[in-house]
Amino acid sequence: MERYDAVVVGSGPNGLAAGIVLARAGLRVLIREGADIPGGGARTESLTLPGFAHDVCSAVHPLALGSPFFRRLPLAKHGLEWIHQPAAVAHPLDDGSAVLLERSTAAMRHQLGPDAPAWRSLMDPFVGRWEQLFADILGPLRWPRHPLLLARFGVAALPAATWLTRTLFRQERARALFGGMSAHATLPLRRTPSAAFGLVLGVAGHAVGWPIPRGGSASISRALIGYFRSLGGELETGAPVVSLDDLPPSRAVVLDLTARQILGLGATDLSPLYRAQLARFKYGLGTFKVDWALDAPIPWRAPEASHAATVHVGGTFEEIDRARQQESAGQPAERPFVIVVQPSLFDPSRAPSEKHVGWAYCHVPNASSFDMTDRIEAQIERFAPGFCDRILARHVMRPVDLEHHNPNLVGGDLNGGEATLMQLFFRPALRPIPYATSNPRLFVCSASTPPGGGVHGMAGYWAARLVLRRRFAATKFRTKARLGEPV
Repeated sequence: MERYDAVVVGSGPNGLAAGIVLARAGLRVLIREGADIPGGGARTESLTLPGFAHDVCSAVHPLALGSPFFRRLPLAKHGLEWIHQPAAVAHPLDDGSAVLLERSTAAMRHQLGPDAPAWRSLMDPFVGRWEQLFADILGPLRWPRHPLLLARFGVAALPAATWLTRTLFRQERARALFGGMSAHATLPLRRTPSAAFGLVLGVAGHAVGWPIPRGGSASISRALIGYFRSLGGELETGAPVVSLDDLPPSRAVVLDLTARQILGLGATDLSPLYRAQLARFKYGLGTFKVDWALDAPIPWRAPEASHAATVHVGGTFEEIDRARQQESAGQPAERPFVIVVQPSLFDPSRAPSEKHVGWAYCHVPNASSFDMTDRIEAQIERFAPGFCDRILARHVMRPVDLEHHNPNLVGGDLNGGEATLMQLFFRPALRPIPYATSNPRLFVCSASTPPGGGVHGMAGYWAARLVLRRRFAATKFRTKARLGEPV
């Protein structure tokens, strides 16, 4: 007799989501985590000084709040509380001002002036129907439930960000704002579908905001784990898996692992063709991250930059584009585009009284060993003179450090693989159903499957739905009645 119906390897947000779906169907589920602390990229630790709480990887979560699956879970009952700010994002400019992504598209007229109508024409059709849109795009390639809406989104999202901004916007404020959001992808802004990332994050900012969880990203993991355990699920930490033979018997195994980790597992019985496809999977740019303990808030020259937890530091669209071109060519950017988060402005629990934490990263070539600390701090100092004088301590994570913390971050790639047009839909292999492998008992649910990176749990949701259909057909009607569709 099998001790478990299903075993999930990895306790990141996707692994926890898969475990929840399976446990809600009444199955006996074990989640196995190699690290001593669960959560994958959603973890919070004291990296600098005692009393300063830093998010180790992810920090701001528009897609977690907008996730069609997470929104249906009682995570607030398990301690998850979202904190919103007056603006979703701030983007300082060299003239001493900053452009904000306001929660209302109507309020963008104060930020973008003559470009506000074009901004609204781009965002409004999707902001008003964001739940339907996210249900269709946060998943595998399939016939959409809202085909006309998705077709309109595709027309706007598939071009390169350079083309879209040049076509729509006349002034730098709108271009810089959209370029900063598009640069969250590990793609050059001159390549398709870089505009998709700017559009999705812009819609999310207007629809649900870019919130931070009170207490740090670990609060998301704790809430998911608490709910999973309330369903009878079991979680085992400090238990690395090097072979499927390490796992207890079960009818299905779900891997919250990227292509490289899957290839490294023993006893998978994967076909040569599938293994060859995994070996060709391409990872994206790496990440260089710095956390600071600060004795005061970041002193932005533009006061409005303090209205958001997230600040995009990169100057003009052309400068962001040039930095991404350098990184993609294998050279660290001289003036990198830096994503800065200042959570303690809105969540005092992150630092001792009157003190603050800062969080920032830039992209670098995959697995780069170049030290970007000075360049990151110089970029922030450029828009916040006196910033470096407020640093009490810093903690640096190079791409190799990020991968050591979480082996899924191959070469420091936060998105589980480069989001080229092909790999956006067919990841980690060219298969009609990406969560299935050549082994009928083995499934994949990591960020290396659609919809890719981000704390949203949707890859885990879709993979678990497939497991229920293929391995537990007798429970599918009960499962459908209890879970329904994501929205």
